Amino acid sequence: MGYVFDFNDARAYVQWLDQPRHQWAAALECGLIAGLLQPAEGETVLDIGCGAGGGTKALLDMGLNVTGIDPSPYMLDRCLERVGHHVDLYRGFAEDLPFDDNAFNHAVFYLSLEFVEDPRKAIEEACRVAKDRVFFGFLNRFALKGAQRWRTGFCSMEVFRQARLFSVWEMKSLVRSLAGPVPVTWRTVCQMPHAPAKVARSIEGSDLVQRCPFGSFAGMVTTLLPRFRTRPLAMRYRPEKALAVMPNSAPVGSSVMGPGSGGRDMQGR
Repeated sequence: MGYVFDFNDARAYVQWLDQPRHQWAAALECGLIAGLLQPAEGETVLDIGCGAGGGTKALLDMGLNVTGIDPSPYMLDRCLERVGHHVDLYRGFAEDLPFDDNAFNHAVFYLSLEFVEDPRKAIEEACRVAKDRVFFGFLNRFALKGAQRWRTGFCSMEVFRQARLFSVWEMKSLVRSLAGPVPVTWRTVCQMPHAPAKVARSIEGSDLVQRCPFGSFAGMVTTLLPRFRTRPLAMRYRPEKALAVMPNSAPVGSSVMGPGSGGRDMQGR
């Protein structure tokens, strides 16, 4: 079992999330989800580790049918306060999702994979229940210095000291080791979190800047490809007319010496 938010963690996280400067960062991050996932309205999505519902609300605003799952009952309560009864919420773990294969169009990890005990198993489960795409939103281990200072403030909450950080290259390698040679696209945001708002908006919205692998928040989407297993099937075959063979007789065309044959075979040679 990974780290599960308790009551105090949930309260502190919501207070942190509701601060204006963090809402600005969350808007960039949720914009990255929409831009990379590119879901169609009405599609289904599973928010794995939905937490207090920040990402869940963004998915709901995209016109998606959203289901959320989280191991913390306190975070689920906060999520319910944020999204109401428009989302089906479940208590459970990312490593053992209680859903059928291909149950959703998409699956999303938004700042949640950092806290699971077994990231490989969690990704396997996400690829099992999603049939189209899986999105990974995570804190970048190789953020630039300015972004690192911003992230230090982000991680000053005790709970974030429990987080396991990934780089873009680590996540890409991990996903392909489990899902095979699937298409992977990534971008990063929060490159210059301390820049003035107008400058930051123009910089952060640039596709060229988002291709820099050192932003504080990284988003990655993989398109799942169906894989098939084949095995040979044993088939029963019965000829329409079986060849009749007399008892103690030799097959047609064989050379067998009979008593008194004088060295001739049964065909008289």
